[in-house]
Amino acid sequence: MFEFPIKEFFKQPRSLCGAGAYENAGPEAAAMGLRHVLFVTTGLRGTGIIDECKTNFENAGVSVSVYDKVESNPKDYNVMDAYKAFADSECDGFVSIGGGSAHDTTKGARVVAAHDGRNVNEFQAVNASETLDNPAHIAINTTVGTGSETTPAYVITDLSSPDAPHKWVGFDRAAITTLAINDPVLCMTQPPEYVAYTGFDTMAHASECYVGRVQHPSTTPVALAAVRLVQENLREATYNPKNFKAMEGMVWAQYMAAQAFSTGLLGILHSLSHAVCAYYDIHHGLNNGIGLPRVWTYNQPAAPDKYADIAGAMGVDTRNMNTPQAADAAIEEVIRLVKDCGCPENWGQVAEYPKTRMGKGWYEGKTTGAIASEDGELQKMAEHMMGDLCTPGNPRDLTVEGAKEVLRDCMYDGMGVKTSNGYRQSIWGTAPEMGRRTHGYEARGESPGVGRQPA
Repeated sequence: MFEFPIKEFFKQPRSLCGAGAYENAGPEAAAMGLRHVLFVTTGLRGTGIIDECKTNFENAGVSVSVYDKVESNPKDYNVMDAYKAFADSECDGFVSIGGGSAHDTTKGARVVAAHDGRNVNEFQAVNASETLDNPAHIAINTTVGTGSETTPAYVITDLSSPDAPHKWVGFDRAAITTLAINDPVLCMTQPPEYVAYTGFDTMAHASECYVGRVQHPSTTPVALAAVRLVQENLREATYNPKNFKAMEGMVWAQYMAAQAFSTGLLGILHSLSHAVCAYYDIHHGLNNGIGLPRVWTYNQPAAPDKYADIAGAMGVDTRNMNTPQAADAAIEEVIRLVKDCGCPENWGQVAEYPKTRMGKGWYEGKTTGAIASEDGELQKMAEHMMGDLCTPGNPRDLTVEGAKEVLRDCMYDGMGVKTSNGYRQSIWGTAPEMGRRTHGYEARGESPGVGRQPA
């Protein structure tokens, strides 16, 4: 029997993409017949986006209540609190404003609303909803990495059931939004580190779909095109977020990558990020940036031709390279990208960032500290990866020991390259020299990177 012999294609929501698209949200809600909506958001304080959107809806005759307590790596209680706010205010529709955390919380809340308030943790499977009669949901995107505004997927951290802490993936046709809005103007308000982190999520979506086990013509080329767009635009969007063309390129990259993985699925990079988020609450996109070179290295033997294609999409001239050399070049190129955009070398180098909860998670009755490299901690996260919904799509089979090795490499090691003769070496120097060798933006005397620790 072939793996994944039947591919499920989920419908795509109606979407508005382009400058000024968010200004249509209020009139669109009114046209849907909505009278009172709940805004679900992290707050986006200091941007003015929430107040502006609220005025836009009210001018269209739609009343607004606001739930603005969504956290990074949204928790089950965020979902249930959003549902309670929706029910208490007698709302008839949801509007999520922000990135993946806001959209995923809202997806969970509307599934809960359709099932009379049942706990969201009951729906952690594929098409777990028992009814498709959900309240309307308009998703207004403000980041360049989520894709959640257009996919059937949502990810929730369970902190209340016997399985806690557990970050699970729901893939549910009932969770698809009613209207998705992508406006590059809103994305230009992001802090630089968020542009980078969410951009790494887009690269993860695109690359995992392209190299994965679910291969067919309607998603694979789209995923590779998204890789190219990230390579061409992420550096500029990170360091010059007011560059509309670069931000527009990233908006399209995240949208296309999400459309691709809605059918093509993901892999163990997302499984890794979900596991670490469950225990340590680190930013999902930052996890992906740290994990990209490690997971590409792990997967390369199973899909060298695919990684060779990725090298070409990232601008490498591979004409005089054999397939293993080109695949190695892809890993070198992604290391340059994540370093140029200021990603820490490993979890041990993660500094404080806005809304950081790194090391402030809660499990086993205590607050977590720094990510630990003890075998027991690695074992927990490796087992979490093995049970993740994204793992079966990975091009290379995962074992507990393999997962532990990838996790261990992300702890404190430098980013390395797997060469064609099988040896791995750091292109950034040994640990005492970390940060002294410069590439890309640093070599040109420009920004030293966002959130980077001193060498």
